[in-house]
Amino acid sequence: MPLDATDIRLLSLLQRDAQLTAQQLGEALNLSSSQAGRRRQRLEAEGYVTQYAARLDPGRLGLTVQAFIQVQLGTHGAENARSFARLIDTRPEFVSAWTMTGEADYLLRSWTADLGALNRLIHEIILAHPAVARVQSQIVMEQLKIDAPLPL
Repeated sequence: MPLDATDIRLLSLLQRDAQLTAQQLGEALNLSSSQAGRRRQRLEAEGYVTQYAARLDPGRLGLTVQAFIQVQLGTHGAENARSFARLIDTRPEFVSAWTMTGEADYLLRSWTADLGALNRLIHEIILAHPAVARVQSQIVMEQLKIDAPLPL
């Protein structure tokens, strides 16, 4: 079923606050609570909403260094890609990862407690992987915009 304007508004509201109740959604959308709740359930069932999560404050948790790490593999192949993907998946410091076109094969976003921890992550974990040829990192000085909702 295609999305209508109300579905789009509902998704936009949920992106900003996933804890909105059916009653609050209904009031914002000019629907009854039950109609808003059914729409929300349908959008979840159809896969438009993939999960709900809390956004935590990294600084309060002792994570003070955010970095983007570009990784270039020296040897390519299915097994190297799977092996590197497993490495990325097992390390909690990597909060997101992408395969890329261009010079870098991967772009990793990480959070660590300090520069020493970032240095160890790069040298003892990433560069220790046998397929990795080159790593380049950029440390975030200030994040001007938090991870924003999708443009709907």
